[in-house]
This record gives sequence, structure tokens and C-alpha cells, in this order.
Amino acid sequence: MRVLITGITGFAGSHLADLCLEKSDIELFGIIRWRSRTENIEHIWDRLQLLECDLRDANSTRDVVEKISPDYIFHLAAQSFVPTSWNAPSESLSTNILGELNLFEAVRKAGLSCRIQIACSSEEYGLVAEEELPIRESNPFRPLSPYGVSKVGQDMLGYQYYKSYGMEIVRTRGFNHTGPRRGPVFVCSDFARQITEIESGRKKPVMEVGNLEASRDFTDVRDMVRGYWLALEKGRAGEVYNICSGRSYGIQSILDMLIDISGVELEVKQDKSRLRPSDVPRLEGDYSKFAADTGWDPEIPLEKTLSDLLEFWRQNPERGKLI
Repeated sequence: MRVLITGITGFAGSHLADLCLEKSDIELFGIIRWRSRTENIEHIWDRLQLLECDLRDANSTRDVVEKISPDYIFHLAAQSFVPTSWNAPSESLSTNILGELNLFEAVRKAGLSCRIQIACSSEEYGLVAEEELPIRESNPFRPLSPYGVSKVGQDMLGYQYYKSYGMEIVRTRGFNHTGPRRGPVFVCSDFARQITEIESGRKKPVMEVGNLEASRDFTDVRDMVRGYWLALEKGRAGEVYNICSGRSYGIQSILDMLIDISGVELEVKQDKSRLRPSDVPRLEGDYSKFAADTGWDPEIPLEKTLSDLLEFWRQNPERGKLI
């Protein structure tokens, strides 16, 4: 089986690559850009076939897809950091929507019958009332960021290409996921990195934070990518699935758990520059539809995820300067 991962050098992409390489009879391909950082895949570099491609370039995308002729495509490449989408909304929309459009057109024009997983996001749901929780796939879209809008575009484009051309597209709406290799701009990893810097004496015992009142549904990245695989192996084409833990955690409680695991003493200070123009108060998903179709359940407890994340930053103190 020939498998293509877009965004293979990223956080989830690298973990998905690890999972694919555990399976037999898989020829694994990834696409990179000339400026892509590759730290996340250095440990498997010699087991991958990497091709240079910018998904925003239709010709480049078509050439790569035709050359690989994949059986499975996991489309993870995206501008994935919500705050950046306010600073660069045009880039977020063009990267996420047009990149996916070029991928679909490349597959369609090549006449391939491959199955395609689209990594959509819980940010599509946006503003959710308490009585609408837990969030099901039928919840309305009320995105509160340009990133969320771009993911709605990706989601609906996937549905349209399934309906219009019969393409084997499965959409997954992943809720927050974290774990080793997560970039330090994301909240759990940012907290873990700061704590390990305080542990080692490289930072004063002061933790800078943003909004601690929001609540999010966190899943370990290794469970998340196992879900991605099952989405194509057992999921129904044309369907959309939430992938989540089914439980929400306050950001304050995440910070408290990390501090407890570490045992470090510190002062917490809010940094207003870390606050978003608008924020989703609470995200808590329902993954029962996905479980029914694929048998997936989250297996890794959050305490284990956070412990592994702390250990990652202890072992890779320079990574924050690179990602």
C-alpha cells in the first residue's frame, strides 16, 4: 500500500508516520517544502520517501500526486495555529482551502480511486452554548477565528468533492490534541516548556499565561493519529467524525496538573499579549459516531500525555528555538 502524508514534518504528521511505519507492506511518502523544518522526522528519515511540493501550487501538487499514485492520502498540511490566523488571515485561508482544492483536483484529474482523510477541526463549531454540549457532528458552525473559517471551508470542500465526483473522502474533526513534539506556541506545550526551563534554572520561576478560563477536550496525539488511520480503514466515505476524548479540561487544571507532575514552585502571571481577540469558552466533544463505525476509543490518559510532554522538553530544551 502506498500512503501519502501531507504535513508529514509537523506534529501530528510525524506521529502518523510513526504509526504507519509500524504496519507491514506500507510504502510511506511525504511532501515537504524547501523551508520545512525536519526535526520531527529525523528519527525515521531513512524510512521515508520525501518529495518537494507546495500545495498552493497546482502544477507542483499534480506532479507529485501522479508520481506517487497513493492508495491512502492523509491531508494534514495546514496553517494550524489559531492566533496566527488573525495576524495573517489571507495566508491561513489560501493555505488551508486552496491547498486542499489543488490536492483534490490532482487526484481527480489523475483518475485515482484513493481514500483521502481530511484533518478538520473542532474550531469549526466555535461559539457553543452550554445546552449544546457535548458537541456532535450535527452542531452548527459558528467559527470565531479565521482559522476556524478556513477549516469550515476545507470541511465543506471535502463534502462537495465526495458528492460531486464520488471521491472517497472522510472528514475528521479533531479536537485539541497534544503530546511530545508539540510546538511551544500551543498551550500545553508552552506550559511544559516554561516549567522545564524553570526546573533547569534557565528561567525565573514565573509562568506567563493567557486565558486560563477556557475549557478544551484534549486527546493524546498518538490516539488522534490512530483515529486518522481508522478513519480511512473503517470510516465511511462522505461522512464526518469527531475525534476527541469526550471530556473537557479547564486550562487552569492543565497548568495545575503539569505543576503537580513537575513539583516545581512558581508564580503564575497573565500576559495580555497571549489573549485572543475572541475565544471559544468551552469545547467538549461526542465521538460516539466514530466509535460505532471504527471501534476507536482514546487509550492514553491525560496525565501520561502531560508527563511525556514534560519529558520531551527536558530532553529537547533547544527545540523551542526551532519550531
